[in-house]
Amino acid sequence: MSSEDDTPGAGRPVGRRFKTTRWSIVLAAGRTPTRTSSDALTRLCEIYWYPLYAYVRRWGYDADEAQDLTQEFFARLLEKHYLRDADPSRGRFRSFLLTSLKHFLSNERDRASAVKRGGRVSVVPLEIENAEGRYSLEPPDIETPERIYERRWALTLLERTLSKLRAESVAGGKQALFERLEGHLTGEQDTLPYAEVASALGMTEGAVKVAVHRLRRRFGALLRAEIAETVADPAQVDDEIRELFRALRGD
Repeated sequence: MSSEDDTPGAGRPVGRRFKTTRWSIVLAAGRTPTRTSSDALTRLCEIYWYPLYAYVRRWGYDADEAQDLTQEFFARLLEKHYLRDADPSRGRFRSFLLTSLKHFLSNERDRASAVKRGGRVSVVPLEIENAEGRYSLEPPDIETPERIYERRWALTLLERTLSKLRAESVAGGKQALFERLEGHLTGEQDTLPYAEVASALGMTEGAVKVAVHRLRRRFGALLRAEIAETVADPAQVDDEIRELFRALRGD
Protein backbone atom coordinates (compact mmCIF):
# COMPACT_ATOMS: atom_id res chain seq x y z
CA MET A 1 0.00 0.00 0.00
CA SER A 2 1.26 3.34 -1.05
CA SER A 3 1.19 5.38 2.15
CA GLU A 4 0.74 5.16 5.88
CA ASP A 5 -2.82 6.47 5.48
CA ASP A 6 -3.63 3.57 3.18
CA THR A 7 -2.45 0.90 5.60
CA PRO A 8 -5.36 -1.11 7.02
CA GLY A 9 -6.04 0.08 10.55
CA ALA A 10 -3.27 2.70 10.65
CA GLY A 11 -4.22 5.12 13.39
CA ARG A 12 -7.94 4.56 13.07
CA PRO A 13 -10.28 4.37 16.07
CA VAL A 14 -12.14 1.15 16.65
CA GLY A 15 -15.57 2.77 17.05
CA ARG A 16 -18.72 1.96 18.98
CA ARG A 17 -19.78 -0.95 16.81
CA PHE A 18 -16.83 -3.00 18.11
CA LYS A 19 -17.81 -2.86 21.79
CA THR A 20 -19.61 -6.18 21.52
CA THR A 21 -17.88 -8.88 19.49
CA ARG A 22 -18.70 -12.49 18.76
CA TRP A 23 -15.92 -13.69 21.06
CA SER A 24 -16.94 -11.38 23.90
CA ILE A 25 -20.49 -12.78 23.58
CA VAL A 26 -19.12 -16.32 23.92
CA LEU A 27 -17.00 -15.37 26.94
CA ALA A 28 -19.88 -13.56 28.61
CA ALA A 29 -22.02 -16.69 28.44
CA GLY A 30 -19.60 -18.43 30.81
CA ARG A 31 -20.93 -21.70 32.15
CA THR A 32 -24.44 -21.03 30.91
CA PRO A 33 -24.24 -20.80 27.12
CA THR A 34 -27.05 -19.05 25.27
CA ARG A 35 -28.40 -19.46 21.76
CA THR A 36 -26.74 -16.18 20.84
CA SER A 37 -23.36 -17.29 22.18
CA SER A 38 -23.67 -20.67 20.44
CA ASP A 39 -24.39 -18.96 17.12
CA ALA A 40 -21.47 -16.58 17.65
CA LEU A 41 -19.14 -19.47 18.42
CA THR A 42 -20.26 -21.37 15.32
CA ARG A 43 -19.53 -18.34 13.13
CA LEU A 44 -16.05 -18.02 14.64
CA CYS A 45 -15.37 -21.71 14.06
CA GLU A 46 -16.25 -21.29 10.39
CA ILE A 47 -13.34 -18.87 10.12
CA TYR A 48 -10.79 -21.02 11.93
CA TRP A 49 -11.47 -24.58 10.83
CA TYR A 50 -8.90 -24.59 8.03
CA PRO A 51 -6.02 -23.03 10.01
CA LEU A 52 -6.61 -25.73 12.63
CA TYR A 53 -6.77 -28.47 9.99
CA ALA A 54 -3.46 -27.26 8.55
CA TYR A 55 -1.96 -27.27 12.04
CA VAL A 56 -3.00 -30.90 12.57
CA ARG A 57 -1.67 -31.94 9.16
CA ARG A 58 1.68 -30.27 9.79
CA TRP A 59 1.99 -32.33 12.96
CA GLY A 60 2.21 -35.41 10.72
CA TYR A 61 -1.35 -36.74 10.70
CA ASP A 62 -2.57 -37.92 7.30
CA ALA A 63 -5.56 -36.33 5.56
CA ASP A 64 -8.16 -38.76 6.94
CA GLU A 65 -6.82 -38.48 10.48
CA ALA A 66 -6.70 -34.69 10.27
CA GLN A 67 -10.29 -34.54 9.03
CA ASP A 68 -11.54 -36.80 11.81
CA LEU A 69 -9.58 -34.98 14.50
CA THR A 70 -10.64 -31.53 13.31
CA GLN A 71 -14.30 -32.52 13.24
CA GLU A 72 -14.08 -34.17 16.65
CA PHE A 73 -12.35 -31.13 18.13
CA PHE A 74 -15.11 -28.82 16.93
CA ALA A 75 -17.78 -31.25 18.13
CA ARG A 76 -16.35 -31.09 21.65
CA LEU A 77 -15.80 -27.35 21.46
CA LEU A 78 -19.38 -26.67 20.46
CA GLU A 79 -20.63 -28.96 23.21
CA LYS A 80 -18.97 -26.46 25.58
CA HIS A 81 -16.56 -28.97 27.10
CA TYR A 82 -13.66 -26.59 26.48
CA LEU A 83 -15.35 -23.22 26.94
CA ARG A 84 -15.24 -23.60 30.70
CA ASP A 85 -11.48 -23.13 30.45
CA ALA A 86 -11.61 -20.00 28.28
CA ASP A 87 -9.41 -17.31 29.80
CA PRO A 88 -10.83 -13.82 29.20
CA SER A 89 -7.46 -12.28 30.08
CA ARG A 90 -6.00 -13.70 26.87
CA GLY A 91 -8.81 -12.18 24.91
CA ARG A 92 -8.06 -13.63 21.51
CA PHE A 93 -10.11 -16.41 20.05
CA ARG A 94 -7.19 -17.74 17.99
CA SER A 95 -5.06 -18.13 21.14
CA PHE A 96 -7.85 -19.93 22.95
CA LEU A 97 -8.46 -22.24 19.99
CA LEU A 98 -4.83 -23.22 19.52
CA THR A 99 -4.34 -23.91 23.23
CA SER A 100 -7.51 -26.01 23.26
CA LEU A 101 -6.45 -27.95 20.17
CA LYS A 102 -3.04 -28.73 21.63
CA HIS A 103 -4.69 -30.08 24.77
CA PHE A 104 -7.11 -32.10 22.66
CA LEU A 105 -4.35 -33.66 20.54
CA SER A 106 -2.26 -34.54 23.56
CA ASN A 107 -5.14 -36.68 24.78
CA GLU A 108 -6.23 -37.92 21.37
CA ARG A 109 -3.63 -40.34 20.02
CA ASP A 110 -5.96 -43.13 19.01
CA ARG A 111 -7.55 -42.28 15.69
CA ALA A 112 -9.99 -45.17 15.91
CA SER A 113 -11.33 -43.74 19.14
CA ALA A 114 -11.77 -40.35 17.50
CA VAL A 115 -13.68 -41.85 14.60
CA LYS A 116 -15.91 -43.82 16.96
CA ARG A 117 -16.88 -40.72 18.94
CA GLY A 118 -16.98 -38.10 16.22
CA GLY A 119 -16.46 -39.72 12.84
CA ARG A 120 -17.22 -37.52 9.87
CA VAL A 121 -20.24 -35.87 11.47
CA SER A 122 -20.13 -32.19 10.55
CA VAL A 123 -21.03 -29.92 13.46
CA VAL A 124 -20.31 -26.73 11.53
CA PRO A 125 -20.06 -26.28 7.74
CA LEU A 126 -16.31 -26.83 7.54
CA GLU A 127 -16.04 -27.62 3.81
CA ILE A 128 -13.68 -30.31 4.99
CA GLU A 129 -13.80 -32.07 1.63
CA ASN A 130 -11.77 -29.19 0.18
CA ALA A 131 -9.21 -29.14 2.97
CA GLU A 132 -6.58 -31.40 1.47
CA GLY A 133 -6.62 -29.60 -1.86
CA ARG A 134 -5.90 -26.38 -0.03
CA TYR A 135 -3.27 -28.00 2.16
CA SER A 136 -1.39 -29.32 -0.89
CA LEU A 137 -0.72 -25.68 -1.85
CA GLU A 138 0.83 -24.74 1.47
CA PRO A 139 4.53 -23.75 1.34
CA PRO A 140 6.62 -26.74 2.43
CA ASP A 141 9.23 -24.54 4.08
CA ILE A 142 6.97 -23.44 6.96
CA GLU A 143 8.69 -25.51 9.57
CA THR A 144 6.29 -25.54 12.51
CA PRO A 145 2.57 -26.22 12.95
CA GLU A 146 2.28 -22.95 14.91
CA ARG A 147 3.61 -20.89 12.00
CA ILE A 148 1.29 -22.46 9.47
CA TYR A 149 -1.62 -21.87 11.84
CA GLU A 150 -0.70 -18.20 12.25
CA ARG A 151 -0.17 -17.73 8.51
CA ARG A 152 -3.48 -19.38 7.65
CA TRP A 153 -5.27 -17.31 10.27
CA ALA A 154 -3.90 -14.14 8.64
CA LEU A 155 -4.70 -15.23 5.09
CA THR A 156 -8.20 -16.35 6.03
CA LEU A 157 -9.03 -12.94 7.50
CA LEU A 158 -7.62 -11.17 4.43
CA GLU A 159 -9.58 -13.45 2.10
CA ARG A 160 -12.81 -12.85 4.00
CA THR A 161 -12.20 -9.10 3.96
CA LEU A 162 -11.50 -9.08 0.24
CA SER A 163 -14.64 -11.13 -0.39
CA LYS A 164 -16.76 -8.62 1.51
CA LEU A 165 -15.22 -5.72 -0.39
CA ARG A 166 -15.88 -7.51 -3.67
CA ALA A 167 -19.52 -8.07 -2.71
CA GLU A 168 -19.91 -4.39 -1.84
CA SER A 169 -18.41 -3.38 -5.18
CA VAL A 170 -20.75 -5.69 -7.08
CA ALA A 171 -23.77 -4.38 -5.17
CA GLY A 172 -22.68 -0.83 -5.96
CA GLY A 173 -22.37 -1.53 -9.67
CA LYS A 174 -18.57 -1.28 -9.62
CA GLN A 175 -17.62 -4.88 -10.29
CA ALA A 176 -15.56 -4.09 -13.42
CA LEU A 177 -13.58 -1.43 -11.55
CA PHE A 178 -12.96 -3.71 -8.58
CA GLU A 179 -11.76 -6.60 -10.76
CA ARG A 180 -9.21 -4.36 -12.45
CA LEU A 181 -8.00 -2.80 -9.22
CA GLU A 182 -8.04 -5.86 -6.95
CA GLY A 183 -4.35 -6.52 -7.56
CA HIS A 184 -3.50 -3.11 -6.11
CA LEU A 185 -5.07 -4.24 -2.82
CA THR A 186 -3.38 -7.63 -2.65
CA GLY A 187 0.05 -6.56 -3.90
CA GLU A 188 0.06 -8.86 -6.93
CA GLN A 189 2.94 -8.40 -9.32
CA ASP A 190 0.84 -8.32 -12.50
CA THR A 191 -1.41 -5.42 -11.54
CA LEU A 192 -2.76 -3.30 -14.38
CA PRO A 193 -1.25 0.19 -14.69
CA TYR A 194 -3.62 2.99 -13.73
CA ALA A 195 -3.51 4.36 -17.28
CA GLU A 196 -4.63 1.02 -18.71
CA VAL A 197 -7.50 0.74 -16.24
CA ALA A 198 -8.56 4.31 -17.02
CA SER A 199 -8.57 3.64 -20.74
CA ALA A 200 -10.56 0.42 -20.41
CA LEU A 201 -13.24 2.00 -18.20
CA GLY A 202 -13.41 5.44 -19.75
CA MET A 203 -12.02 7.15 -16.66
CA THR A 204 -9.21 9.58 -16.07
CA GLU A 205 -6.04 8.25 -14.47
CA GLY A 206 -6.63 10.60 -11.56
CA ALA A 207 -10.09 9.10 -10.99
CA VAL A 208 -8.58 5.62 -10.93
CA LYS A 209 -6.05 6.69 -8.31
CA VAL A 210 -8.87 8.09 -6.17
CA ALA A 211 -10.79 4.80 -6.57
CA VAL A 212 -7.76 2.81 -5.42
CA HIS A 213 -7.35 5.06 -2.40
CA ARG A 214 -11.01 4.62 -1.45
CA LEU A 215 -10.84 0.85 -1.89
CA ARG A 216 -7.79 0.68 0.35
CA ARG A 217 -9.49 2.71 3.04
CA ARG A 218 -12.60 0.56 2.87
CA PHE A 219 -10.47 -2.60 2.91
CA GLY A 220 -8.81 -1.35 6.08
CA ALA A 221 -12.15 -0.65 7.75
CA LEU A 222 -13.53 -4.07 6.82
CA LEU A 223 -10.37 -5.78 8.06
CA ARG A 224 -10.65 -4.05 11.41
CA ALA A 225 -14.27 -5.15 11.67
CA GLU A 226 -13.34 -8.75 10.82
CA ILE A 227 -10.55 -8.85 13.40
CA ALA A 228 -12.68 -7.16 16.04
CA GLU A 229 -15.07 -10.12 16.02
CA THR A 230 -12.28 -12.42 17.26
CA VAL A 231 -11.11 -10.45 20.31
CA ALA A 232 -12.83 -9.76 23.61
CA ASP A 233 -11.49 -6.22 23.98
CA PRO A 234 -11.65 -3.77 21.04
CA ALA A 235 -8.36 -2.26 22.25
CA GLN A 236 -6.64 -5.42 20.97
CA VAL A 237 -7.55 -4.83 17.32
CA ASP A 238 -4.41 -2.85 16.53
CA ASP A 239 -2.22 -5.49 18.15
CA GLU A 240 -3.95 -8.19 16.11
CA ILE A 241 -3.38 -6.26 12.89
CA ARG A 242 0.32 -6.10 13.71
CA GLU A 243 0.30 -9.83 14.45
CA LEU A 244 -1.48 -10.48 11.15
CA PHE A 245 1.22 -8.79 9.09
CA ARG A 246 3.94 -10.39 11.19
CA ALA A 247 2.44 -13.80 10.36
CA LEU A 248 2.33 -12.93 6.66
CA ARG A 249 5.98 -11.87 6.72
CA GLY A 250 6.93 -15.07 8.51
CA ASP A 251 8.69 -13.26 11.39
